[in-house]
Amino acid sequence: MEALRDRLTSAGYALGWAVVRRMPAAWARSTFMLIAEIAWRRQGRGVQQLEANLRRVRPDATGQQLRELSRAGMRSYLRYWLEVFRLQTIGTDRIVGNTRSNGREQKAFALMAEGRGVVFALPHMGNWEQAGAWIIAIGPGSLTTVAERLRPEALYERFVAFRESLGMEILPLTGGASPFGVMAQRLRAGCLVCLLCDRDLTASGVEVMFFGETARMAAGPAALAVQTGAALMPVTLWFDGDDWCADINEEIPTPLEGTRKEKVAAMTQQMAGVFEAGIRAHPADWHMLQKVFVADLDPDRLAAASANSAPAEPPRAAPPMPAAASAGAGTDEVTVRRTDGGGSANGKGPHRGVSGASGTEAGGP
Repeated sequence: MEALRDRLTSAGYALGWAVVRRMPAAWARSTFMLIAEIAWRRQGRGVQQLEANLRRVRPDATGQQLRELSRAGMRSYLRYWLEVFRLQTIGTDRIVGNTRSNGREQKAFALMAEGRGVVFALPHMGNWEQAGAWIIAIGPGSLTTVAERLRPEALYERFVAFRESLGMEILPLTGGASPFGVMAQRLRAGCLVCLLCDRDLTASGVEVMFFGETARMAAGPAALAVQTGAALMPVTLWFDGDDWCADINEEIPTPLEGTRKEKVAAMTQQMAGVFEAGIRAHPADWHMLQKVFVADLDPDRLAAASANSAPAEPPRAAPPMPAAASAGAGTDEVTVRRTDGGGSANGKGPHRGVSGASGTEAGGP
């Protein structure tokens, strides 16, 4: 039964990629917006959690305003998945021509030209796959990130092949060399590393104040900057009509004093502040359908995950797609199984579950 489920999951993604890429753009968009509407109206656990997270962002919103914000959030999230399926057909000219930034990518390129690595740390906003394709096209030619090895293996390989086709170096979280060590090597060589990091429930996660509450974020970006001397530059993304927008922030400096742990914690808190500002400005484009605030977490589950976690490894690279987007089933949940011995995690929206693998989250390739 498990093997059959794996085959069906892989086939569903393959079908989605094949069909959506060949559909007329208007048809594909209408289909995905319909899926978003169905998922929003069903009020599944992912949508409920999205609203709980958005309530922290907009605490003064009425119930109706919050519902409309979550509706816009689901449309934004399904736009992300629509573009993932169609990204290879969109074309580099449009990806570059329709992306607007504040220009600080040039500072990052200058640092890399001098031999200093750069860590772009991102929350789950906008379309980070498109942003990766854009930054590769206009500057370094490649970047390095991490993907969690999931079952079925064919699905994991499909996502790896997709990202590699965009120019990304994908490091498996398990089953290979330490991704933290490889990324440190890349940074010391003056390369670019990009990591999603606005949620981490493991022992290596750093507690930060986020929208006035305690949340846990991944330690990996700051730890890499402290260890290698790379520049840590937070990035927030959002949609504006047909365009993609990127706000690349100034480098977060490494504190001159304190232990390594204290430096990582201080830098991660600054990073959280940047994310908070970006999310507050564009809340509908924050694709967080999972628990991120400590007050929402199951204490026993968090304690168990922390007990099984190793120190400071990086976060994973991307979320799972809702089953609706691959099979048209009108749901916002999908269950994906890890191969690292950590059991299964419910993948609801962008980040899911607790992984026994250091500093990462389960649920998506």
